[in-house]
Amino acid sequence: MKRFSNTLYLPHDIWVAITVKIASNSIKDLCSLRMTCNAAREVGDEDIVHTSISIPALHAMRWWWYRDPDAIRFFNRCMESGHPKLLFRETLRELYMRCNHVIGLEMLQNVASKGHEAVKYALSMMLLLRRDDKEAKKNGIELFHALDAAGLLTCVKQGALGFCQFRGHLKSKCLK
Repeated sequence: MKRFSNTLYLPHDIWVAITVKIASNSIKDLCSLRMTCNAAREVGDEDIVHTSISIPALHAMRWWWYRDPDAIRFFNRCMESGHPKLLFRETLRELYMRCNHVIGLEMLQNVASKGHEAVKYALSMMLLLRRDDKEAKKNGIELFHALDAAGLLTCVKQGALGFCQFRGHLKSKCLK
């Protein structure tokens, strides 16, 4: 039988690049790609793919997803891989829903060290609000000035504004 393509012979790096691009588009597209062949399925399980997946906003997801064991397993796998948005959501749950401020602040610092701008902004605000620790306030001011100097404050503000809109009518050019 004649083969019409040689996609199985693509280098691993090319498979990863294709899969990351598709994963950054939507979860559904990633699932469709993974069903095409074994090579796509194997690459779809890599950490870099799970950290680049486009996670929809909470209001855009169906409310019963948390009862689906496959969805729970998928999102846990993304968090284990270090997906910044999911780690940020978990950090906010730890801080405000579970009221574990010490653990939540540590998680916030950990996620901020991975480079997520909104998390850095949130961390700078949390540090600025502390009354008991002058060193933390100083670190918060330094982090805020670093974000301002890099020109990232407008992106964070636009992202927060878009987050507050119910269906995301405002699109941010800075956030991908």
